[in-house]
Amino acid sequence: MNIIEIGKKVLEIEAKAIHTAISRIDSDFEKAVGFLYNTKGRIVTTGMGKSGLIARKISATLTSTGTPSVYLHPSEALHGDIGIINSNDAVLALSTSGETDEVLRLLNYIKRIGIPLISLVGNIKSTLARESDVYIDCSIEKEACPIGLVPSTSTTLSLAIGDALSIALMEKKGFSEEDFRFFHPGGSIGKKLMKVKHLMHSGDELPIAHEKDFMTDVIGIINEKKFGIGIIVDDDFLVKGVITDGDLRRNLLKRIDFSNANAGQCMTRNPLSIGENNLAVEALKIMEDHSITSLVVVDSMSKQLRGLLHLHDLWRTEMI
Repeated sequence: MNIIEIGKKVLEIEAKAIHTAISRIDSDFEKAVGFLYNTKGRIVTTGMGKSGLIARKISATLTSTGTPSVYLHPSEALHGDIGIINSNDAVLALSTSGETDEVLRLLNYIKRIGIPLISLVGNIKSTLARESDVYIDCSIEKEACPIGLVPSTSTTLSLAIGDALSIALMEKKGFSEEDFRFFHPGGSIGKKLMKVKHLMHSGDELPIAHEKDFMTDVIGIINEKKFGIGIIVDDDFLVKGVITDGDLRRNLLKRIDFSNANAGQCMTRNPLSIGENNLAVEALKIMEDHSITSLVVVDSMSKQLRGLLHLHDLWRTEMI
């Protein structure tokens, strides 16, 4: 028994099933997405055994991509939980045989309240397929196990079709990166999708000065705002330069008289900047590449000042 070959064989069988199913993505798939799109309530997924586990995962994917969904165990549904389904919902049922008794016993209630029933079935001639408003053919040639009984290929295919439905629905709804970040505020995904505008300082927090301001006044602003930087702008709030603690030291070494000098004489012109809609990780890379601790934030179109991002703001997110 060659374990490596067994592993490869399982993947080959499951990959073949998914590849074969590609040709079945047709008008029925589009109709199923349409039902899900037009649902005003939730998508209630259901299934028994391994199909139930796949239904839970599909429900989780739908919910995280902007479509409220909940999993309903068909056995529990028959003992009171069926009340979770209401007239604004749609049901997505999974069954390899299409004859799962617990799932079929939900049909009367689904039909009575008149909501759409979409099914992923392994038998297109089954009762579940016939009673569905639309079904997607999830039939397979064989399971990946040698005795042909352990749900493997069938569950893999159902999961893949569930992903296809979820992502097609996500695109149809115009679900954006910003929406995804909103639904994933924690964890590594949420951190990676944070934008500069979510972390930057703005308004009265900003250490703003003008080119003709005396350096004594600029130093006072830098000290007051406590970012270690002053942002020099013109009357239209276009960024002309910055004055950092490093600039102050360099000008002291040049013996510049701060009591007579103005900001325009001491600033670093054309400073590094980033757009407010850029990802925070992009700002982090710029800071690391250039060994700076503050980054000016501008409007990507007008280039007007929008804010200031400090390395400490990124530290607080535990991004680094």
